[in-house]
Amino acid sequence: MKKLAILGSTGSIGQSALSLVDMFPDQFKVVTLAARANAKLLYQQALRYQPELVALQAEDAASDLAESLPGIQVASGLTGITEAAIHSNVDAVIAAIAGAAGLIPTFNAVLAGKDIALANKETLVAAGDLVMKTVSSRNVKLLPVDSEHSALHQCLQGTSCSQVARLVLTASGGPFFRYSKSQLENVTVEQALNHPTWRMGPKITIDSATLMNKGLEVIEAHQLFGVAHDQISVIIHPQSTVHSMVEFVDGAVLAQMNVPDMRSALLYALTYPERWFSALPRLDFTRLGPLEFYPPDLDLFPCLKLACQALEKGQSYPAVLNAANEVAVDCFLKRQVSFTEIPEIIEQVLADHQPVEPSDLETVLETDREARRRAQAVVENMAHR
Repeated sequence: MKKLAILGSTGSIGQSALSLVDMFPDQFKVVTLAARANAKLLYQQALRYQPELVALQAEDAASDLAESLPGIQVASGLTGITEAAIHSNVDAVIAAIAGAAGLIPTFNAVLAGKDIALANKETLVAAGDLVMKTVSSRNVKLLPVDSEHSALHQCLQGTSCSQVARLVLTASGGPFFRYSKSQLENVTVEQALNHPTWRMGPKITIDSATLMNKGLEVIEAHQLFGVAHDQISVIIHPQSTVHSMVEFVDGAVLAQMNVPDMRSALLYALTYPERWFSALPRLDFTRLGPLEFYPPDLDLFPCLKLACQALEKGQSYPAVLNAANEVAVDCFLKRQVSFTEIPEIIEQVLADHQPVEPSDLETVLETDREARRRAQAVVENMAHR
């Protein structure tokens, strides 16, 4: 029986995790649940799974939740989310709170010796060196839940970095793969949220549309697998059947394939090094049709290029990239900036940044805060031009 903390239980990945608990009730037990603001769904989940603790980041709603859940401890704020992550009865943490908000509870879970199923890529983008050093020193397992990094992890089993020529991350291309520059300038929020393959939260869906999600994944792959930035490439694969590939020094390529269902990668992360039989959907090769691959257009989708440049520069640049992107995406969702202004905001913030070495968590957090302030200032200047 593996005892779980699910951070972000009301989001798409959290709900996928709970469906695996339903699928394997004798193998998984929910000990803690945590969410940002969806008190109604968290309440329903708590009634069904009877965790020992639930946490809601929205403190005002947490007090009402406590009155409705007698016998279950209710915590609130970032402290409460962290409490859910480090709970003494938890074996493994599914870190699925989107954005930099997931960094502190995930890092503290590593410090507490918990194994991590990581769906929060921003943790490794903002503080990758620090987190991976701590993972090593605490001797915990950190397995990726992103389908692309799960695919790479599976393809790399039994090999060393010296045998790898490059990692190839596949991208669906998002809803605007075949758009022109003029079409991108008129993209609406509704169009950007209409992803052709995956059903995800709004932030990651917009990141997929700008290709920033793939840029963040390039940085994450560097941290997870210790491969140099120039050994990681991205290719557009609209069918989302091949989840990523590894090319080895002898020219051989291994690819991992399955239907686009986050539960596959999540189950792998929770059961590694074993593989459990499941009733998840299977590929039918007779009905697949053609598999297409195209190079990404970095001029139309500069967010990917900005992410790769931030990785190459290193130090605090990836953390700044992440923070500026979160602000820009949030402003786009609020209709304060256009789709094509998202990379403009990020580029300006990166250009103004004076890099530091992110050697401790407070330095990372201060870098994040300052980048957000700068990004908000850039947005305000845009409003007056």
